[in-house]
Amino acid sequence: MADHLEVCEAAARAGGRVLGEWVGRFAVSAKGPRDLVTEADHAAQAEIRRIVLGAFPDHGFIGEEGGHVTAAPGQLRWFVDPLDGTTNYVHGVPAYCVSVALARGDEILVGTIYDPVRDECFTARAGGGAHLNGSPIRVSSVESVPESLVAVGFPPHVGPDAPSVVDFLAVLPAVQAIRRTGSTAINLAYVACGRFDAFWIRAIAPWDVAAGLLLVAEAGGTVVAMPPGSGPRVSLEQPAFMAAASRPLAAALLALLPAAP
Repeated sequence: MADHLEVCEAAARAGGRVLGEWVGRFAVSAKGPRDLVTEADHAAQAEIRRIVLGAFPDHGFIGEEGGHVTAAPGQLRWFVDPLDGTTNYVHGVPAYCVSVALARGDEILVGTIYDPVRDECFTARAGGGAHLNGSPIRVSSVESVPESLVAVGFPPHVGPDAPSVVDFLAVLPAVQAIRRTGSTAINLAYVACGRFDAFWIRAIAPWDVAAGLLLVAEAGGTVVAMPPGSGPRVSLEQPAFMAAASRPLAAALLALLPAAP
């Protein structure tokens, strides 16, 4: 796994360099309202793909911008989000990153989240701990909901009665504060290093969370699949989870969330 992590980190950093090169010179198209895609996404993913499949040509590849390489059952697959926080990137808000992970089934083996603006590289290897720029990181020690700083994510298309809004309103009065960065991967990286105490999401793409789920687990945090009792691991086919600094905090926050519609 050491070689896999080296390639994973190199690919994420290379994707970040590409994003930096494209700042201020890309065209923008719309996938849908408030859901932007840029030429930078595609260029960064192409570079990441070149690196990981160049090193491991027999692996599968699943990227946000398409170009999937099908993997046989049990085969290793790379999950890649070349630009998580695209709207932030387009508007010059410094909260975006590259996320790269390698998994076998739902078992995530290595992961990297790279923030090119802050030059922060979060890495994790299964059984090997989590690190930020080479230094070990741990989740916070918070176990109490009223003391917790919690991150939330919203889908691109959300109405006033959407489940994500209902969740937000249920949790908001109970916690110290809620933050929204606009990047799911950054939310998970910040839980892993103790900046946030928890983060949850009911529906998301696997490339957004694969690296972050491993980071939280290897930093000593708790990751619980939703709905509770759905299995010991988060499904990478349909990720839904609570990630928290501690099991008591995860359980208490889950209890606040309304039943899924």
